[in-house]
Parts: sequence; C-alpha cells; structure tokens
Amino acid sequence: QVQLLESGGGLVQAGGSLRLSCAASGSIIGGNTMGWYRQFPGKQRELVATSTSGGITNYADSVKGRFTISRDNAKNTIYLQMNSLRPEDTAVYYCTYRSPWLRDYWGQGTQVTVSS
Repeated sequence: QVQLLESGGGLVQAGGSLRLSCAASGSIIGGNTMGWYRQFPGKQRELVATSTSGGITNYADSVKGRFTISRDNAKNTIYLQMNSLRPEDTAVYYCTYRSPWLRDYWGQGTQVTVSS
C-alpha cells in the first residue's frame, strides 16, 4: 500500500503562484511515476503533470510554461510549482503514484481556487 499526503492548496488571485506538495509513504519502489491530476466540477480528472523516478516529465498543454513538477526521490515527495495562475485553473488537485506494475494510488485532493 502507498499513502499520499498532499498540501499547499488554497486561494490565490489570478497571476499569483502556489506550490503543491505530495509526500508518499508505504511500499515505495523505484521505477514509479508520480504526478498531479485535477478535476473540475462535473468533469473527469485530467492530467496536469507527471514525473518518473528517472526524471522524465510530462505536462498538459494547458499548463506548459506555467507549472513545473519536481521530485525529491530521497523524500518520496513531489512538488507542483504553479505560476501565472488563471481562474480556469480552479479545481481539486490530486496527487497520484503509479507503481512499476501500473497500480495507481490517489491522494485525497487539495482545492486550488484562483480568483479573478
């Protein structure tokens, strides 16, 4: 089992910044992928950004150039630095961990609200 603890959400004005953190604990194994998804009201979760334990990153087009994912493998923690936030970034953000055999774990989610 893997547990994910997210932090860092909140309310920010448009153009501002927030940093999300997600610490993983439990049966952490190398070769994993961690990342962030978000969910708008009434919509399915969508990819924001992912990072493999080897450092390969992937971003949704909508956040490229504004969001940066990073990870500290020694701490089993990932971060999402969100800059130039827009009202349309308002969503619940979920941390995810995918094991090398493709089992997914999800955090409880953290609300990000961007006011105009």
